[in-house]
Amino acid sequence: MNLAIFFDPLPEELVPPVLAPTTLGAHLTCFLDTFPDWREADMAIIGLNEWRGSAAGPPTQHGADAVRHRFYQLQKGSAHLRLVDLGNLRPGLTLEDTYRRLCEIVSSLLEQKTVPILLGGSHDLDYGQFLAYETLDRAVSFATVDARVDMAEHDLAAAEDSHLRRMLMHEPSFLFNFAQLAHQQYLATPEVLAALEKLHFETLRLGAVRTDVRQAEPLLRQADFVSFDVAALRWQDAPAYSPANPFGLTSEEAAQLAWYAGHNDQLSSFGLYGYRPDYDPHGLAAATLATMLWYFVEGFYHRRGETDFQSTRFKRYAVGLPGTPAKLVFYKAKRTEKWWLEVESMADSTIKRVVPCSYEDYVYAAQGDLPNRWILTQALLG
Repeated sequence: MNLAIFFDPLPEELVPPVLAPTTLGAHLTCFLDTFPDWREADMAIIGLNEWRGSAAGPPTQHGADAVRHRFYQLQKGSAHLRLVDLGNLRPGLTLEDTYRRLCEIVSSLLEQKTVPILLGGSHDLDYGQFLAYETLDRAVSFATVDARVDMAEHDLAAAEDSHLRRMLMHEPSFLFNFAQLAHQQYLATPEVLAALEKLHFETLRLGAVRTDVRQAEPLLRQADFVSFDVAALRWQDAPAYSPANPFGLTSEEAAQLAWYAGHNDQLSSFGLYGYRPDYDPHGLAAATLATMLWYFVEGFYHRRGETDFQSTRFKRYAVGLPGTPAKLVFYKAKRTEKWWLEVESMADSTIKRVVPCSYEDYVYAAQGDLPNRWILTQALLG
């Protein structure tokens, strides 16, 4: 597929002709005159400037370019970088056309095992990101980081306020699990949260993330893709959205979540949406988002390929329980000390799934109780 026909090259002034040899910009290939060879890349940045799904309309400046300007100047890590920047996606004639175009592009990259990094535009663009996974012929999981739970039902709701409902209710369904992170209780209706609970999906409110950001790691580790709305950050750290919100993730917490996402062996695309440079005259939010991307890239290059649970890389722990099931099996990675839980379907013993969990889940089971993650996964397995 010739992806170049869907993209506009980057402005020449965005990429200085001379960059310090230690910076990221000196080690990635950008679309200026020649379209990069994305098939040989580990990751590919895609700039988005589609805002028809937002009730607020488009900003006057290109958000992805503002973040790029900061990102290119950051120092490169120790890994050999195979990162390309494909430029800015040309929107379709309609918003639905843009979704389909984004779906085709992300799907092409997934086929080549190149991780798309989607940057900019309104949060509903993750619907196009989501549709690309329909072709994988397997159930997938994803996670959203957002201050709100975007499941509005009323007819006048903007696409960015209802896109999550559209994804969760998509037919035919190819979704296994979903996790909503960093939402704020006073911005989410009880009915919506109750609906997610009824569907056996996991939620982790902002207060829980702030108390211990490590609680988010197993939820992000289970995701095939992550969709991050800049509105999840507090305004002081990222003045880049409206209406302003004094509460939210700090820049450090957001960077930690980006690292978790990048480090996830299973994750194959990452979207960072909603940045409006008009609200960011000093570039503070652009610097925050650029740093988040840096942590995502670093996390990717620190992946350990921990998927073979029968290998010597793992320790296996069997925990006896007084009821049904009589035993739970946990796996712990020797190198990273991450934990997984094996869940066997009570309805069909041939169906098993190993899901990420925490050490606390193991301790809970060792005390004779079923971890909530086992209960939720059992419900999803049917």
